[in-house]
Amino acid sequence: MAALSTVDGVEGCSMETGLVLSDSSTGDTKRPQFGTRFLTDPRQVFQHNAWDNVEWTDEQEEAAKKKVLENSQPLPSEKQEEYDSRANEYWNGFYTIHENRFFKDRHWLFTEFPELAPQCGHESHSDVSGRDDEQQLDPKQRRDFAASSPDSCDFPGSSATYRILEVGCGVGNTVFPILKTNNDPGLFVYGCDFSSTAVELVKTNPEYDPERCFAFVHDSSEVEANYPVPDGTLDVVVLIFVLSALHPDKMQSSISRLARLLKPGGTMLLRDYGRYDMAQLRFKKGRCLSENFYVRGDGTRVYFFTQDELHELFTKAGLEKVQNLVDRRLQVNRGKQLTMYRVWIQCKYRKAS
Repeated sequence: MAALSTVDGVEGCSMETGLVLSDSSTGDTKRPQFGTRFLTDPRQVFQHNAWDNVEWTDEQEEAAKKKVLENSQPLPSEKQEEYDSRANEYWNGFYTIHENRFFKDRHWLFTEFPELAPQCGHESHSDVSGRDDEQQLDPKQRRDFAASSPDSCDFPGSSATYRILEVGCGVGNTVFPILKTNNDPGLFVYGCDFSSTAVELVKTNPEYDPERCFAFVHDSSEVEANYPVPDGTLDVVVLIFVLSALHPDKMQSSISRLARLLKPGGTMLLRDYGRYDMAQLRFKKGRCLSENFYVRGDGTRVYFFTQDELHELFTKAGLEKVQNLVDRRLQVNRGKQLTMYRVWIQCKYRKAS
């Protein structure tokens, strides 16, 4: 499954002009990322498209909880099973309709996730694997070095020195920015998606280079299905607005399976929907599948997380917390004089060295 980007649900990439994150559960220091645009005077709310780190009042939070409770009556089990069994059909239909027109590249990626930025691979081997000798090699020697390593075998990207997998790659909104930005000759990027239509769009993109990337169809909820890379070979696994598309009962096994693909010291990066995000509050009665899990009009599904839920998923998979932050954003439609409160969660968890 892949991430979406509309105001109605979904990611809203085009308005991601600034991020200021705070970890309310642990007291971590606020960390400015894209911007530090704070709304100090409510009368100025329509002066900009977005405001960072917007605190909710107690009344606002109570109203959100009440709204969710009102619309939380789950659909009959047979209807839920139908949405589960036809998930592939719904996602293929989504991409058939929208194709590339629906998406924007995620320009915030490298600010929020420097693990994806240029030169990261060089640093990683020194920090994580202790392969300081590799840093002294030229590009061809680095590839030969990787080919002789124990995790090498005949698989796509086997000669790479830094491997990134995006789960739920969609039409390549993360894969292609990484390839365009990061010219590390040792880099190889994998992208998988539940939708065969999405993967075909990636492969037919003019920027698709089989020497540097590999796209494949994969259902990450099917933990017995094989990935095209051996366990312990990935430096980074990326999940951007994709875990929320899985059935809640399958999330833990999916994360645990992905954790096995990471090298010691490898990192899993996530950005997804937080509890009481605008998209959750906009669901009407008859769209709830189970607690905080909903079906959209097109048949695709979405879950809204808390920080604690995500922390439990990652730590049960044997990963250690690096970051678990909530991003509360006030987005503004100045033309219609509307305000929209978004809640996203961003996580980084690492496999022990």
